[in-house]
Amino acid sequence: MGKMIISDDIEVRQNEDLSRYSTFKVGGRADFAAFPKNAEEFKSILFSLKENGQRYTVIGNGSNVLFDDDGYRGTVIFTKYMNNTEYIHMNDKIRVRAECGKSITELAFEAGKKHLLTGMEFAYGIPGSVGGALFMNAGAYGKQISDIVVCTECYDTASEKQMTISAPEHHFSYRKSAFSENKNLIVLSSVFELREGEGGEIFDLMNKYMKNRKEKQPLDFPSAGSVFKRPADGVYAGKLIEDAGLKGLRVGDAEVSEKHAGFIVNRANASSKDILELIEMVKDKVYGSSGVRLECEVIYIPSE
Repeated sequence: MGKMIISDDIEVRQNEDLSRYSTFKVGGRADFAAFPKNAEEFKSILFSLKENGQRYTVIGNGSNVLFDDDGYRGTVIFTKYMNNTEYIHMNDKIRVRAECGKSITELAFEAGKKHLLTGMEFAYGIPGSVGGALFMNAGAYGKQISDIVVCTECYDTASEKQMTISAPEHHFSYRKSAFSENKNLIVLSSVFELREGEGGEIFDLMNKYMKNRKEKQPLDFPSAGSVFKRPADGVYAGKLIEDAGLKGLRVGDAEVSEKHAGFIVNRANASSKDILELIEMVKDKVYGSSGVRLECEVIYIPSE
């Protein structure tokens, strides 16, 4: 294990258990875990790691990732403390600036139920951060984060420059963005455009979406949400998996959910190896039964 040299003001933990930061509750120990509180600390960490040639990865809420059982040889940067928001009034429209580590569900709740703003109800219940939502163009109920983005402040680790990109420059498509296509670009904060709405309608819609999630999704077990992207022909991955008779299929403690076939859950002590093996098994069996090759949405982070 190497040595990480940064400012004493920045929280850094050594030999940190990554399963604590994964919604799958899976993963070994990282050499280092760093927790910046703002963009300046974040850039300071990146500069130090780059200067010393050390490996790193950036994680928000850990909701769409699978850490390796052997942990991570390097530094995992967690952005959860970069979670400030700012509301900017512009006539009947309101712009909300949120830092990358802000929970997207918390932001939707804050905007809708505290500030009576409409436009982000769809995100209520999505278990990710603002940065993660931008990275994969997160969406639900026919809406996507791309529908409300105005601009994003990001950092280019290749040029070591901070920049602001406009909505078109995000190059959004289904579950893709400029950030997923160019891993050198890292979200620092983003601005979303919302509108003033009627409180009762906002509450009703958010409550409806949350009720649907609880009824249809296996929220009682650790998971990473939907494991596979929707195929190009529009058929839902969960339907293809269910039609292939794979509900309840298990490898160790990893299981294709009986409640929603699009989810793989950790029944108790699943390993990353169990989950990866089950993912490949599902892909092969669905391809064999339907001719559709599923694409994984969960990002696997190898130890080395």
